[in-house]
Amino acid sequence: MAVDVATYAIVAKSYVPTTHTALEGVARGVVEAMQKLLQDGNIKAEEVVLIAHSTTQATNALLEGDVARVGVIGMGSGLETARARRETQVGDIELAPGKFIHTVHRFLDSAALNDETLQAALQALRAAGAQVIVASESFGVDHPENEERVVAAAAALGLPANAASMISQLYGLRMRTRTAVINASMLPKMLETADMTESSVRASGIHAPLMVMRSDGGIMDIHEMRRRPILTMLSGPAAGVAAALMYARVSDGIFIEVGGTSSDISVIRNGRPLVRSAIVGGHKLYIRTLDVRTVGVAGGSMPRAQDDKLIDVGPRSAHIAGLKYPAFSDIPAQSQLTLQYAQPRPGDPEDYVRIDVQGDGNAYTVTPTEAANFLDLVPDVGYGLGNRDAIRRVFRFLSERWGLEAEKIARRILDLACAKVITVVEQLIKEYKLERSLVQLVGGGGGATAIVPYTGQSMKLPHQIAENCEVISAIGAALGIIRDSVERTIISPTEEDIVRLRSQAIESVQRMGAAPDSIEVTIDIDRQSKRVTATATGASELRFRELGRAPLLVSDLQKLAAQSLRADVEAVHAVAQTSMLHVFAAHQVTTRLWGLIRRERKPVRILDPDGVVRLQLADAEVWQGRIAEAAASIHTAMENLTVYGDAGALLPDIFMLIGRRIVDMTGLVEKAQILALAKIETEKHDPEETVVVLASSR
Repeated sequence: MAVDVATYAIVAKSYVPTTHTALEGVARGVVEAMQKLLQDGNIKAEEVVLIAHSTTQATNALLEGDVARVGVIGMGSGLETARARRETQVGDIELAPGKFIHTVHRFLDSAALNDETLQAALQALRAAGAQVIVASESFGVDHPENEERVVAAAAALGLPANAASMISQLYGLRMRTRTAVINASMLPKMLETADMTESSVRASGIHAPLMVMRSDGGIMDIHEMRRRPILTMLSGPAAGVAAALMYARVSDGIFIEVGGTSSDISVIRNGRPLVRSAIVGGHKLYIRTLDVRTVGVAGGSMPRAQDDKLIDVGPRSAHIAGLKYPAFSDIPAQSQLTLQYAQPRPGDPEDYVRIDVQGDGNAYTVTPTEAANFLDLVPDVGYGLGNRDAIRRVFRFLSERWGLEAEKIARRILDLACAKVITVVEQLIKEYKLERSLVQLVGGGGGATAIVPYTGQSMKLPHQIAENCEVISAIGAALGIIRDSVERTIISPTEEDIVRLRSQAIESVQRMGAAPDSIEVTIDIDRQSKRVTATATGASELRFRELGRAPLLVSDLQKLAAQSLRADVEAVHAVAQTSMLHVFAAHQVTTRLWGLIRRERKPVRILDPDGVVRLQLADAEVWQGRIAEAAASIHTAMENLTVYGDAGALLPDIFMLIGRRIVDMTGLVEKAQILALAKIETEKHDPEETVVVLASSR
């Protein structure tokens, strides 16, 4: 997929079969697809400004057990010796049933570490079959010198190596070691692929940055992947979520990427995907991945029936069962249809619906794609719109066979299929305490039109199908934001701690090519785990250039804000603005118990000059002033909206708008931390520059 960075328009598309058996492995497929893309789109090598691709290679390596044996050098001294020896000896790590990472272990006393003992340990590990080394020391996150010394010594022997503190800076020696072992087990395979891909791309005359999709929805350069391939693990759905953010421009909503067999469901809030700790083989890791819930129903899911009554839809899909879709076929009008109840694969139930066509030589089924088409729910986008004559022919046959109206059959199929999606969506709304009035469903993937419209109707939630939904993941890889997180275990984080973590996160994304003025940093503090996370995101220098488009008029922005607020234009007012962001608000009053209970709310939308809703809040207060007054405005906001209860003070969510940036301070838990971050974010700006502060009660 080639995308114009100035307009986000798709220039060309191409694909080639996966090249698993080629000498260069999947790297050849990447290059072949790219060369075909250049040819089809008439694109010159020098016109390419960024290459980004998503890969399932790390995930596949873990699922298939295609990993290296890892040698672990554990270290510790004094009172920590026994514990460090025990917690760095992680044993064999199960990845999937029958698939393991095998490890061998040696322990060194940090106080007596010297070149001789280190060399002996490395040689012993290599003799035991170790292909890659992990160095992990008690409190290595604070003093990584010994871990780095081991890595350097291993490299001198030709052994790839990781320091555990390079993978994670969180306390918890066993989990940190385990995470580093999983990362190391993928190093030889991923290094080989990275080297081949990069050399092939460069040989084709393209010298643009080469980026890879991360599991948390961002992208990183290929050099970073060489250090931490584990960050690409479980990144399959990440590209689609990135596209929802950057291309479909979703600031708050639930993204449903629908394929033929399964659907991936994830939450976007305040313009950010929600993440959680990764789990592999039942083991929790120190790696953040998108919180994606997968359900076994999609556009191609087959229905099941007993006694001529539909009882379920999925998880088996038409293409896995080797059956055709009526929606994408020509079924002769006079042909005779026969209903069969089949077992698509050994071990499956024997009641899946199969339809044979006399004289056709093909077998069919009926799926949510046909049902949505029959009910006229499919817009003319993507791959969902089907052959209406063939679809009506099949539903007429089923109606006669089952003695039920065709429309009821179609609705029953969609009810059964979408119920599985609805269950997950409701769970996410409850789990993340999402404001229902802000929730919209956004569909991506080739099967989106079969599932998302009916789900939206059933839940009475607004929905949209993303433009070019069928190739949404490829678009997401091309437009993904550069992202990295720095996490530390800190008991009582100070202003200096926050500044240090913020700086480390900024430096990391800048090294990967993010434009300094595009970088936004969020700080999250988890009181229970004592974990502090700084997440920096930014656009590449080339993508951050001014696009040359004329900004919309304020009146046009007001209309877009009214649409988002679901209010009349006259009821929506511009209440604040920076040089690049506009704040609109409405006044809403709801009553209950015959007007005895009255509630007033001021929902707010923040739009950029292109009309993109960058942030939406269900109820907020707004202050506009000078940078010099920012701290006072934040202090006032907290005084006015802090709620006091049995658990103590509950601070409001605080946001600060400066220029084009939205500073999100919702992850901070104390007034001093919020004021400290506000000071950091404003100190390099002109005191007279405009700032907008927003506060929303939690």
